[in-house]
Amino acid sequence: MSFVDLGLAEPLLKALASKNYETPTPIQAQAIPPLLEGRDLCGIAQTGTGKTAAFALPSLDYFHRNPKALMRHSCRMLVLSPTRELAAQIADSFRTYGKFMKVSVATIFGGVPINRQIRQLQEGVDVLVATPGRLLDLIDQRAFTLSGVEIFVLDEADQMMDMGFIAPLKRIVKMLPKQRQNLFFSATMPREIADLGGQFLHDPVQ
Repeated sequence: MSFVDLGLAEPLLKALASKNYETPTPIQAQAIPPLLEGRDLCGIAQTGTGKTAAFALPSLDYFHRNPKALMRHSCRMLVLSPTRELAAQIADSFRTYGKFMKVSVATIFGGVPINRQIRQLQEGVDVLVATPGRLLDLIDQRAFTLSGVEIFVLDEADQMMDMGFIAPLKRIVKMLPKQRQNLFFSATMPREIADLGGQFLHDPVQ
């Protein structure tokens, strides 16, 4: 199977070809078709399995086929990440795969001036990759709203739990629009993590 066989939009195939990526990894081959159909997904995946492309490519495909004016102070896709390093890597992947599309990507994490981030989000963005704490800071300052979110990704859920992010995560999920696609990734799936996923996933592909 090749990326062409998956039926991805032409700008994405062009970006993949420019990186000499021809064949999807197992998680990409399993995840991309149901995600293109708009299904929710619960995936057990280690870092380094091509997991980011497994959710970035179908989401970018959706944006390409469903262009929409951005909502100010909001995003169309929210990716929650446990660390700033991982958030930066995910954002870079979106820029790489979306380089032949008109797509805006922003990262939000602590340790940098919040005012610059507030300005960055004023006009709205397609994809926001954020750590939970800084995202809630922006929401609490009324500088950001989750009302425009169409796709929600929780990445490295087990690491989030280890870092004590479960309460902030639950708060964020409560603020999301009811109509949305949900993607949930974890390297392991202990009971607490499975329960957390169960709270917001609807009939997910496993």
